[in-house]
Amino acid sequence: MTPDADAGRDETARRALGPRHTLLDVAIPRPDTDIERILVVAAHPDDADFGAAGTLTQWVRAGIEVTLLCVTHGEQGARPDADIAAIPALREREQQAASAELGVTDVRWLTGIRDGWVTPDQDLVREIVRVIRDVRPQRVLCQSPERNYDRIQASHPDHLAAGEATVRACYPAAENPFAWPELHTDDGLASWHVGEIWLMAHPTPDHVVDITDVFDRKVAALHAHRSQTGHRGEELAIFLRQMGELMGQRMGLPEGHVAEAFKVITLN
Repeated sequence: MTPDADAGRDETARRALGPRHTLLDVAIPRPDTDIERILVVAAHPDDADFGAAGTLTQWVRAGIEVTLLCVTHGEQGARPDADIAAIPALREREQQAASAELGVTDVRWLTGIRDGWVTPDQDLVREIVRVIRDVRPQRVLCQSPERNYDRIQASHPDHLAAGEATVRACYPAAENPFAWPELHTDDGLASWHVGEIWLMAHPTPDHVVDITDVFDRKVAALHAHRSQTGHRGEELAIFLRQMGELMGQRMGLPEGHVAEAFKVITLN
């Protein structure tokens, strides 16, 4: 690739990641030392690894119990000649392997929700509420329900729908004892208050996590999704580092540091 092409690609990435932040834009989430359990909700296998693998690694190493919930099995994320019937099991194995690279051992799946057809209806909200009340997380990480037109690939309709359903599940449904009371009476799942929501791929993130020291875990996790990334070879790590360093620059980290960024919502 020519220097001019490299410069054009870098400029496109900078526009997609947005303007540099100032101290006035910064959110202050609860310290990780106050957090015991975190639930991560993602529309597809690999979504959480692209958006937050380094952050998940740091949480696990801090002693926090991290649970990943995949809304679909990502069966539409396959090459045209793939055996579509075999894709769900393949992607489930790949996600388990990827999560293991981060130290995450509790990986859960919703059933009956078709990849490409996710909608934030009451059925999906109820099933996410069910998991919230079971895991009882102080923090929930999910995809942004707001579309980012500068990073349209990160705003896949399933991502938006899963994010919207998760936000609805966190507030007010999970903490409302009158929302699906049968979850309590029949399944023993009492209402639960989620203290924070972290959003991946939000148009205006306000919290940065420096993942420089665990960047290798992010790369390893994404290489585990071979059906999705195997064709990219060594270019995958180059791409991830480039995007992570640009996000770090945007969020005020020193040059050369790799970042993941989130929008943090506090629920009082």
